[in-house]
Amino acid sequence: MTFSIKATIRAWLAPKHGLTCASGYWREIVAELYRRGENRHEAGVFLLGAVRDGRREVQAAVYYDELDPDAYATGVCVLHGDAFAKLWALCRKRKLTVVADAHTHAGPGTQSDADRTNPMVARAGHIAIIVPDFAHWPIQRHRLGVYEYYGQHEWIDRSSRPRAFFYTGFWS
Repeated sequence: MTFSIKATIRAWLAPKHGLTCASGYWREIVAELYRRGENRHEAGVFLLGAVRDGRREVQAAVYYDELDPDAYATGVCVLHGDAFAKLWALCRKRKLTVVADAHTHAGPGTQSDADRTNPMVARAGHIAIIVPDFAHWPIQRHRLGVYEYYGQHEWIDRSSRPRAFFYTGFWS
């Protein structure tokens, strides 16, 4: 039996969130998106982890250009089919799953038509995060675009209350 004091306290004190990521790790991910995008083009990342009790927990990150060196060649994030084969192989090796993806936009963190019609992972429950201003820090939480994929190119917009759905803090 595995026992975790942090998990027990979280269950009592922290409200349920759809996605959690340790605050320091989220800051590292955003900083890396900014570096890879060079403040002039989009950059993206798959967030890997586990799903426990309906909560998606971020434990690792793999950036789009690690899977496809040409991912940013057009200025927007485009992955070719072999990148996904690499991603699924990496998930199997690490015994993790894709819990979300995040990518940057030049302006606000709103979902584009291309984002809506071409989900990176077209599975119900997948979460897509749009980071505004090419991930230039500081990023106010309310400016993030947070979207949950419902299926059939339908999304639930969680952006109006991102803190209620996407938690980055000690109890993640």
